[in-house]
Amino acid sequence: MLDNAPFLTHNHAGLTIEGYSRAAVQSYWRIPELKIGFDLGAQPWDFMGTASWFITHTHLDHIACLPVYVARRRMMKMAPPTIYLPEYAVDDVRRLLLVMQRLDRGRQNCELIGVKPGQEIELSRDHVISVFETTHTIPSVGYLVWERRNKLKEEYHGLPGEQIRDLRLSGVAVTRETRTAILAYTGDTSPAGLDNYPPVYEAKVLITEMSFIRAKHRREKIHKFGHMHLDDFIERADRFKNELIVCAHFSTRYHDNEVRRLVEAKLPAGLRERVKLWI
Repeated sequence: MLDNAPFLTHNHAGLTIEGYSRAAVQSYWRIPELKIGFDLGAQPWDFMGTASWFITHTHLDHIACLPVYVARRRMMKMAPPTIYLPEYAVDDVRRLLLVMQRLDRGRQNCELIGVKPGQEIELSRDHVISVFETTHTIPSVGYLVWERRNKLKEEYHGLPGEQIRDLRLSGVAVTRETRTAILAYTGDTSPAGLDNYPPVYEAKVLITEMSFIRAKHRREKIHKFGHMHLDDFIERADRFKNELIVCAHFSTRYHDNEVRRLVEAKLPAGLRERVKLWI
C-alpha cells in the first residue's frame, strides 16, 4: 500500500490501535477489529477500507482530510462512508463538502450523522458506542465503545436447558445485558472531559491527549485552551483503572526524547507501566 501518511501500531486485548496524533498537525486513528476510525486530520491510504468514522470536533487537524477521504472512496468505487460528528457541525460540514464537490467536480457522497452527549450508537450486535462531552475551545465529544453480552440471570442458574428454552419461548426474559468498556477516545480535552465521564477511567484501552509536559507551562492556561498536562495524569494516578493508556497529541515544541524522559521520570509506578507514549 502507499505510505502517504505516517501511523504507529500497537496491539492490546484483541484490539489493534493504529494512528498518529500531534498537536496542531493532524490526528487520525483506526481500530480495524471494530471497523471504525476516529478523526480525519489525515487519511493513510491503508485506512481506506474503514467506512465508519467518529469525529470529535471540527478543528482542522482533526477533520481537514474528510473531503479527501470521501473523494478517494468514490474514486475507488467503494460505498459512501458514514461519518458521525457533533450535531452542531453537520450543516456546515455538509456545505463544506458541497463546495469541495464544485471545486473538485466529483461527488462527495457520504452519510453525515450528528451526535450529542448522552447518545448511544449501535455499532454491531456486540458493541455500542456512548457519546460523552469533552471540554475544548469549541464544542467537542468523545466516544466510548462498550462490549455487551447477554448472560443468564442468576435465578435461572442450575435449571436444565430445556426448561430455560421453554421459559424463553413463553416470553420470559431469562438473560440480562452486561457491558464492558473496552475503548475510550477523548480527542482534545482538558481534564474535566475525563472527570465528568468516569467510565473513561474504567475502559480497557484509553486513547487520550497529553499535549504539554514541561513544568513551566501553566496548567490553568492549558486547561483554558482545552488540553492536558503531564501533571494532570499524576494527580489522577489512582483514578486510572485502564489496562492501557495511549497518550498522544504532544506539542511540536517537544522532542520525542524529552517526552520520554520527563514522562518516565515523573509518572508514578503502577501508572507508568500502563502508559504508551504515541511518539
